[in-house]
Amino acid sequence: MPHYTRSPWFVVLVLLLVYLAVIFIANDADPNVFVTIGDCFSQCAGVDGEDCADGTEGYDGQFAYYIARDPAGSPNCLDVPAYRAQRILLPALGRVLSLGQSAAIPWVFVLVNGIALVASTALLENLLAAAGVSRWFALSYGLFVGVFMAVRLSTNEALAYGLVIAGIWSGQRNRWWSTSILLALAALSKETTALFVVGYVLYFVLNRRWWSAIRLGLITSVPFLVWQIVLYDWLGEFGIGSGGAKGTPFEIIPFAGVLKIATEGSVLAFLVLAVLLVIPAAVLPSLWALRHTIRDLRARRWTPYACLLLANAAVMPFVPFSTYREFWGLLRFMPGLVLMVVLYAAEMKHRRALMYSTLWIVLLLFVISG
Repeated sequence: MPHYTRSPWFVVLVLLLVYLAVIFIANDADPNVFVTIGDCFSQCAGVDGEDCADGTEGYDGQFAYYIARDPAGSPNCLDVPAYRAQRILLPALGRVLSLGQSAAIPWVFVLVNGIALVASTALLENLLAAAGVSRWFALSYGLFVGVFMAVRLSTNEALAYGLVIAGIWSGQRNRWWSTSILLALAALSKETTALFVVGYVLYFVLNRRWWSAIRLGLITSVPFLVWQIVLYDWLGEFGIGSGGAKGTPFEIIPFAGVLKIATEGSVLAFLVLAVLLVIPAAVLPSLWALRHTIRDLRARRWTPYACLLLANAAVMPFVPFSTYREFWGLLRFMPGLVLMVVLYAAEMKHRRALMYSTLWIVLLLFVISG
């Protein structure tokens, strides 16, 4: 049996191909199923996402498709144009690699995201092996539904966090220029990956590596800020401050977004969504991460993984209610936390945390919903 067939990345590849094939066949072999076009935006009539009737919205992959299909004319096809267009890397790749052929764009998205997921799982294997633990814990990330489903839905997570993992891999080899460039590209894929920039800058500052902090900060932030200026000139607002349709602001009180599931929804919704899903999958892991990383900082154990985990865990208590109430949205927000729990636990030899991280794979059962 070839060696690669006994690798986690190969397991991810096989399961992904089977899943995509089932979805494709079940939807009459229509490749547009991978961009989940909804009736609400299909006419590109400038419909506000707030006015979309239930069942007509489609899903976020359609916005990347519309941008790739016709960049200049796409704003009328987007619920919140600046917010969607700030995640420009995947649509740009779709536009270029499809040679402008609309029919090919869904296939390009699947190919780009699929390669990113499988390749990043392979790189994560390498990082885990270097930390002296089993490479099979890479499945906690590779089969995490927040990135796995991104391939099927043509959202940005697989590409964005794939670039992040490549950046971490380069950083572990002291190739900081490469790390900076990869993180800059990741930020242009999904703005939440900027948490990794924050983590690395914190690591450099704590270790008094001032030039490294400035260099990484400038290389990663300048392209993103320039693109924000372009968006403002083009669309009249910055993407970073817009938010998606029906989005709510970040919370001030820790985990208020979780509590609002009950206060602004219902007790039943809180028991089902928060107690059974959100708290075990997101709240408890983030609290564990905060406890351990703050303790490390106090003990002056200023490692890259500790700082990266702290940055990704520290934002979780303040995540908006709109993200916590939509479990899919929360899962798409979490890949950074999942990734860094695995890497940090491997570095610190937290065997129990590594074993518990595999429970995230159970969430893959949500692919049954399509």
